Amino acid sequence: MFKPEFYFTLTISPKSSGHMMLLLLAIVGLTSYYVYKLIKPPPPIPLPENVTKKSPRIKLSDGRHIAYKELGFPKDEAKNKIIVIHGYANSKDVDLYTTQEMIDEFKIYFLFFDRAGYGESDPNPSRTLKTDTYDIEELADKLQLGPRFHVLGMSLGAYPVYGCLKYIPHRLSGASLAVPLINFWWRRIPQNLLNAAIKKLPFEFQMTLRVAHYCPWLLYWWMTQKWFPSNRDPKKTLTERDIELSETYSKQSYKDAVLRQGEYVSSQRDIIAGYGNWEFDPTELSNPFSDTNKGSVHIWCALDDKQILRDVLVYICDKLPWIKFHEVPHAGHWIIHEKKHFEAIIKAACTE
Repeated sequence: MFKPEFYFTLTISPKSSGHMMLLLLAIVGLTSYYVYKLIKPPPPIPLPENVTKKSPRIKLSDGRHIAYKELGFPKDEAKNKIIVIHGYANSKDVDLYTTQEMIDEFKIYFLFFDRAGYGESDPNPSRTLKTDTYDIEELADKLQLGPRFHVLGMSLGAYPVYGCLKYIPHRLSGASLAVPLINFWWRRIPQNLLNAAIKKLPFEFQMTLRVAHYCPWLLYWWMTQKWFPSNRDPKKTLTERDIELSETYSKQSYKDAVLRQGEYVSSQRDIIAGYGNWEFDPTELSNPFSDTNKGSVHIWCALDDKQILRDVLVYICDKLPWIKFHEVPHAGHWIIHEKKHFEAIIKAACTE
């Protein structure tokens, strides 16, 4: 029996094809725009016009301003000039036990300042370890501190101290690093030590630092998205005593002042600079001091620190025997905020 066969031919007119292409382009464009909006950090929140009424500021050669605070002996009379470099999510108003007795005994001039993007200092969109280092040098020159000064950095704020030892060693009379950060991508530190160091941190902390290192352009999105665990609860990396010492800095009013220009230009850019690719490794540093050029470098390690692996700091000091290594038992990451430990750090900086 004859079976009729039917054939259907779908013909797409050039006009319909053009419409589909436009639709596809629109979908791609809207998706790209949505992704761009998600990962693009917001611009910095402008500082008020009267910001200089609260703290003095100096203007750097690139037009940015750095806010600072001076304390202690007049710099022209001081025997020890110490520039204090605050840590992560902190400012020049960091609370340290700078007693008058200490200042008088060692004739100390202290200089505190807000690092780029923090507090009342302008952000630096091109911020790196090197730019932070030269900010310190220019600040010292603008304030006429003289040819040499001591730098004291704490926690994440210690990476500019490494920068000073590398890029401006001739300007240093000494350097102190209190519980300094460990960059888990340093090239000359044994990988097994670095692996052990990063595993010391909670998983979400590890992921945040990996994003900052490998995909810094994604860090803002990572810190604000809700899909994956990125909540970096600081209490997970602090001892009970650390938590007590950090109460001042956990107050919302203090956080608002420190991060007033936005978290991306301050604390997030800080993470990117500290955990990015460095041009050098700490074990490649040269001793900036000699018999004719007196000075000393100190690393302070808290043995109960939940963030910093002692073995990495020991390895660095073994490779650089000119660094004086100090171990502090029964102390955590907030060691510098303990009166007796801060006094020990300052005494070593001024006498050894």
